[in-house]
Amino acid sequence: MSVAVTALPRLDPPGVTFLARHGQSGATLRALPGDASARRYYRLPEAGLLLMEDRTDPEGFSSYIRVARHLNGLGLSAPRVEGADPTHCLALIEDWGDATYARRLAGGRSEAALYGLAVDALAHLHMAPDGAAISQPRYERQIWLDELRVFCDWFAPALAPSLDREPFTTRFLALWDEALAPIYGRHEALVLRDFHVDNLMELDDRDGVRRCGLLDFQDAVLGPREYDLVSLLQDARRDLAPGLEASMLERYVAALAAGQQEAEAIHRRYHLLGAQRHARIAGVFVRLCQRDGKAHYLNWLPRVLRQLDAALTAAGLTSIADLLAAELPDWRARGEALARRLAPAHRPE
Repeated sequence: MSVAVTALPRLDPPGVTFLARHGQSGATLRALPGDASARRYYRLPEAGLLLMEDRTDPEGFSSYIRVARHLNGLGLSAPRVEGADPTHCLALIEDWGDATYARRLAGGRSEAALYGLAVDALAHLHMAPDGAAISQPRYERQIWLDELRVFCDWFAPALAPSLDREPFTTRFLALWDEALAPIYGRHEALVLRDFHVDNLMELDDRDGVRRCGLLDFQDAVLGPREYDLVSLLQDARRDLAPGLEASMLERYVAALAAGQQEAEAIHRRYHLLGAQRHARIAGVFVRLCQRDGKAHYLNWLPRVLRQLDAALTAAGLTSIADLLAAELPDWRARGEALARRLAPAHRPE
């Protein structure tokens, strides 16, 4: 969630009524610019609150309220919900200010300290007896494969317009279906989905894992616990200091693994989920550019392709790597050229 301020907004009648009902009828509102979603936030600076609205996603709105309360109940920090109107998808939530991990890192804050805190918060969530005791959708087989289809529908044809997409998609998804089989039955953890530096905050007035503020978890599902660890340590938007990913992975393993066998299983799932995630994101970034006109996401595409290449190797997914090499030759090296080719036509002047 970005923190820069745009022009003062005007609310529609349901928003005005909602604020009045919660004693904020005279509040000054400052709009925060959006991200890849249709969700909108308005800051109430005098009240220390944010007005959140998402009229396009009632299920996501309800999920946000439910998950926020669940996380707080587990001893973690999600924005406290002061009031909600499910009919109009409006909520007043706690405003933590601007101290996102991304901003703290840009200001020189210790990378190891911030990432260590985030890993500890994840471990706390995954070790909590009731951590997954919440009614959220399950990360099922078809969802995993549908996410990978975006690679076939957007990235692959953008890189190779003459590609015979149907047989490529069939083979690509069949290989992934086989590779992901060990993941399909795993629903042991609440997966927050977007667990990275733009959605984490350092809360100076709190201690322990509550010092790590959690944002944007409305898409949470029940799935494998390593997914959010990959989101954090193999971030599409930034490179970590040399050795930090490995040390943070071992920090997590030390907290969760009961022995060597489980430690090795965590590593295997970590690399497998990383490969799946990077393939999906490569397609999503191209789609955001071509369909939605959000070309800046392509700035991160070369990194995502490097991460995908490395994860395929680490996970031992040679059959998938071989298919990419045969059907999309030099796909990694051409990623940067693809970004340069697509972006200019979509960047605003």
